[in-house]
Amino acid sequence: MSNWLFDLGNSRLKAAPILGHGHGHGHGDVVAIAHGGDASAFAQLPADGDVAYLASVTTPALTTALLDVLTQRFRRICIARTQAVFGGVRIAYAEPARLGVDRFLALLGAHARGGPTLVVAIGTALTIDLLDADGRHHGGRIAPSPSLMREAMHARVPHLPEAGGAYHEFAGDTPDALASGCEGAALALVERSLDRAAALLGATPRMLLHGGGADALCDRIDGDWVPALVLEGLLRWARADGQRA
Repeated sequence: MSNWLFDLGNSRLKAAPILGHGHGHGHGDVVAIAHGGDASAFAQLPADGDVAYLASVTTPALTTALLDVLTQRFRRICIARTQAVFGGVRIAYAEPARLGVDRFLALLGAHARGGPTLVVAIGTALTIDLLDADGRHHGGRIAPSPSLMREAMHARVPHLPEAGGAYHEFAGDTPDALASGCEGAALALVERSLDRAAALLGATPRMLLHGGGADALCDRIDGDWVPALVLEGLLRWARADGQRA
């Protein structure tokens, strides 16, 4: 029977099968399901099998709804938790539970690729984490993503459009100016973080980007887009579970 990885975020659920015998050596194609907070979307899950490995950063109610579905389809469910030290990674937080499990797993995935890394996630939030070559997490930043900035501005000033527009260095109309300002704020934070990371480590780390909003900024950021980075980290966590079992 197959084992599966599940990454439940605030807007999407991503799932992928673990390839190979037992806990395998990689994961298969990723299936992404937009749920928008509606648990009925989980009926679209293509998976069933032996063990389901789950990472969730969304509400307890939505997590429970997914667990109910997974319980009907899998023999065992394992929920990933942030740990202070795991797989060669040592996180900076004094209280590990305060670091989101998605950030923790992304660090595991980044460390498996080797070298110092600035991990940038763009989803509902924009998060940035610095990891050195020895697996030491130097901490990070959290800010609103460009889409959340737009939503917040629209909520306070309804005549400003919530979406649309194109990025320009100096825009000639309001939708473009909003896109340019919100995306520009994210780009500036990433560039500042990369600059400070290079000063701290003595060398410029590579950058890995992931999250539903990262692809829109990839052409303006000198980094590699790794959309399944959290699942890569979850796979490492699953392998350790298989060794304990």
